[in-house]
Amino acid sequence: MSYHRGELKVQERAGRLRQAGSALRGIRQAVPEVASDFLAAQPMIVVGAADGAGRMWASLVTGAPGFLRTPDPRTLVVDTLPLPDDPLAEALAGPAEVGMIAIEPATRRRMRVNGHSTPTGQGFRVDIDQAISNCPKYLQLRTPAVPAAEARPVASTGLALTGDQQEQIRLADTFFVATATSGGDADASHRGGNPGFVEVVSPTRLRWPDYLGNSMFLTLGNLAVHPAAGLLVPGWDTGSTLQLTGTARTVWDPEQRFVEFEVEAVHETRHATRLRWSAPEYSRFNP
Repeated sequence: MSYHRGELKVQERAGRLRQAGSALRGIRQAVPEVASDFLAAQPMIVVGAADGAGRMWASLVTGAPGFLRTPDPRTLVVDTLPLPDDPLAEALAGPAEVGMIAIEPATRRRMRVNGHSTPTGQGFRVDIDQAISNCPKYLQLRTPAVPAAEARPVASTGLALTGDQQEQIRLADTFFVATATSGGDADASHRGGNPGFVEVVSPTRLRWPDYLGNSMFLTLGNLAVHPAAGLLVPGWDTGSTLQLTGTARTVWDPEQRFVEFEVEAVHETRHATRLRWSAPEYSRFNP
């Protein structure tokens, strides 16, 4: 395994080349047995990919525990698909480069899997290129709540954030971000902090700090060579999803790195999932 030029560029500018070299051992080409058990226990996974126009999106895929299977260490089978109106529904109906992240809020564990997907009819199969275990920093602790009653998903789209959507982002303590290399290899990652850590600069611009992590800079490295990005803001207590696509860039402020995101399209789904979670216990690492 090795880093691409964008990742190396960001690592060097941040002064973290040595730490990134040590962290490289955390990227594997196969899923360890303990990670297979972790994935099999999850009721959801976030999938990042490009749509037919090349725009990046992050989508939530859910199912009963067991819907994520690893028949062998180099293969992940996802036995369900996004909602029919989801921005990635068409892309995942064919071959795609995907980045995925599964998190378990009750234990603050997370696992990323990147690779090439092919449809299976009821879901898709991923040939794994990277399996990455991340530390629990900035993950808020939540426990599962009673699932909501079945309700028909209701989707709406736009080119800018509405007032309610802006407020949802201001109150958010978690979102997911999908990016890709210049060659199209996708990745999905997690961002967390206390409410207010994402600044709504305008209806089409967001800004958030880049907190110290594992020094790999996989997301910022991708943005350095390919600015397309997709965000997913989950409604933990409502079952809604707010998905944004656009472009992002890193702002190298002397005191704190920031990422600025320009919104190009918005896709909101009410009743996207029956899953519900408790109020959060914020991570002690949140600034």
